[in-house]
Amino acid sequence: MATTEFGQAVRRWRDRVSPEAAGLPLGGHRRAPGLRREELALLAGISVDYITRLEQGRATNPSEQIIEALARALRLSSAERAHLFQLGGLQPPGPGSVPANLTPSVQRLLDRLTSTPAAVFDATWTLLLANPPYAALMGDPSGWRGHQRNAVWRNFLGPSDRVRHTPQSRRALQTALVADLRIATARYPADQRLKRLVAELLVQSGRFAELWETGIAGHHEAARKTIDHPHAGAVTLDCDVLTVAGSDLRIMVYTAEPGTEDAEGLALITVLGTQSLVG
Repeated sequence: MATTEFGQAVRRWRDRVSPEAAGLPLGGHRRAPGLRREELALLAGISVDYITRLEQGRATNPSEQIIEALARALRLSSAERAHLFQLGGLQPPGPGSVPANLTPSVQRLLDRLTSTPAAVFDATWTLLLANPPYAALMGDPSGWRGHQRNAVWRNFLGPSDRVRHTPQSRRALQTALVADLRIATARYPADQRLKRLVAELLVQSGRFAELWETGIAGHHEAARKTIDHPHAGAVTLDCDVLTVAGSDLRIMVYTAEPGTEDAEGLALITVLGTQSLVG
């Protein structure tokens, strides 16, 4: 059960993370150098009200996903992350679970990609972290919850995204994602969240079930994608997937060839950010 001690730990660690370190603008006068609750909520994908209740000891039994999200947003070390799990009444995920902890080096890498869309996914293709250019390009994922954050689920059961697909390219993407997910189930057979994801997809998506029954296995890697941005128009970009050795984290990076119209379009999208131009 979450205690006041859990909330106090979150508050202490929130106070020590500067907005600059988290990739956020300073934004006016600040009474403390650390993150505001609203900023932590944005980074962790958790409501401000829930963080307030956690810090005040009024919220109990935070889930594994909540603690993991807080640990990433607060940039906790491995020891601190384990301590936060224990304060929340849970054991840190064991070796049989899909790793979701961002290493400091991966976090620093994303911090430095200030003009390059990049996002980090775990072995199940669940989104862990997206930098501001990625959110500007693909749409702000901060409001996504549960399976909405999983790329496999979104491609089979979720709403349409900004990526333009032909029937052939969609089939290729879905096949690659299913093949990759099968590798994850073999590598992490005890992960309950992964089991639930596969079970739900098998029941709700005939196309997923059809591909799953083929037994395909492999990895989702590089592709060339056209993204229809609502304000900047279409941009065609190279999408590379980099795997972090020893962690199974996947870093998805979008780039354009310098000096092209697509590079100019990507630069415009980065400047626009996630702001709305309607009004």
